[in-house]
Amino acid sequence: MKSNYSTDEKVFNGINVIFMIFFLAIIALPLWNIVALSFNDATDAIKGGIYFWPRQFSLESYYTVFEDPAIYKAFVISVMKTLIGVVLHTIINALVAYGMSRKDLIGRKVYMQMGVIAMFVNGGMIPTFLLFKSLGLLNNFWVYIIPVLFSFYDMVIMMNFFRGIPYSLEESAMMDGANPLTIFVKIILPLSLPVLATIALFHGVYQWNDYMVANIYVDNRDLYPLQMLLYRIVSENLSPAVATGTNVVRNTTSQSLQLATMVVTTVPVVIIYPFLQKYFIQGMTLGGVKE
Repeated sequence: MKSNYSTDEKVFNGINVIFMIFFLAIIALPLWNIVALSFNDATDAIKGGIYFWPRQFSLESYYTVFEDPAIYKAFVISVMKTLIGVVLHTIINALVAYGMSRKDLIGRKVYMQMGVIAMFVNGGMIPTFLLFKSLGLLNNFWVYIIPVLFSFYDMVIMMNFFRGIPYSLEESAMMDGANPLTIFVKIILPLSLPVLATIALFHGVYQWNDYMVANIYVDNRDLYPLQMLLYRIVSENLSPAVATGTNVVRNTTSQSLQLATMVVTTVPVVIIYPFLQKYFIQGMTLGGVKE
């Protein structure tokens, strides 16, 4: 059977495949090495020479990680701030985006200009810290949620999607007596599941991976998310137990506990991402329509 590809296309595809395999190896091999070291006996790992597979398989580091109650507290905080943040962020941005998608909205161009300016200009870290302090958000769980409730960029993505929904559907609903809120809930939202899932996924990944908010605005260790706990363990060269004031009784090293904690905090995203990957791809195209 004759191939439909020209010689140039075959060469390009071959080079592209080689490049992608090389790029994948650069990313995957260090991650796999971390997993292999985390499952290796801690004292044996100090000798080095472990690359792709544990030389002396051991679960001691993971036993120690899961014996530390701080891991469970941090996991609960991460899950709560991710779920609450995603729900509120998606709802608020959808409400604003629906209003901004209406061409008859009074002052719409002014709002858009203000939003664009706010994307590039902010008050700075110190004024923001003082503002959060005056609002009582320091050492408060809601510091993870309230400051990022709204995103102009996410709103623009939703707004452009809402514009693609035929206005005749809304006109028909208004003729039947539906008010704007009813139209939004019963017509717009059911037709907008792809963009809602995309924004929810983007913000969920941000909330799960964020540690800077806790690093700057939170001193209470009971409010640390997983990523902040991991940051303290790695940056300060501490074991999870030392970082949180508990005792380690197993034969482990600081490095082995750091690696095990890194694997534990990464696993949830690694498991969920393959099932939601298509929404990342959709998100790249949903934002392609410009104002």
